[in-house]
Amino acid sequence: MIPSMDICFRLMDQYQMLENIKAHSVLVARVAHLIATGLLDAGVTISVKKTMAAALLHDIGKTSCLNSNKDHAEIGKKICIQNSLDEIADIVGQHVRLKNYNLDESCSETEIVYYADKRVNHDKIVPLKERLSYILARYGNNQKKIVHAIKMNFDLCKEVEKKLFRKLKFDPESVPYLARDENMEI
Repeated sequence: MIPSMDICFRLMDQYQMLENIKAHSVLVARVAHLIATGLLDAGVTISVKKTMAAALLHDIGKTSCLNSNKDHAEIGKKICIQNSLDEIADIVGQHVRLKNYNLDESCSETEIVYYADKRVNHDKIVPLKERLSYILARYGNNQKKIVHAIKMNFDLCKEVEKKLFRKLKFDPESVPYLARDENMEI
């Protein structure tokens, strides 16, 4: 099942999503909506409803993982499955690290949510470079292996950005201005 926005917000409350994480998720959904509708307008087969639901719930597992080393994306995927949201579970599970990526295939809802999350730092839309700096400072812990993995993940995100924006009628720099005016409905 693909949940409505109302169900997404009920689940956020049920899983005690903190207000700052909820605000982040809503902004990620705005960015995802902008990209998904832009791709749809460009003739790409994409489910805006699936993209929106996954974007809203991408951090559904985060609150429960804040004081642990658990993978909040994997926990989020499990929460989706437990709530019969199988259609978005894999998208939620890949929002941190994209596992299935092919530069030559059509754009997917998973890539959109993955990318949109990388563009939102807390409750502000930022360039990938700024988000990378934050992630490195927050999670890198000056450990070479972790820093390298984070940088590799953002290199992939730059490739996803190129792939998505080849088909869009706007550029990455326009996202903060255009997403602000997004009228989201699912």
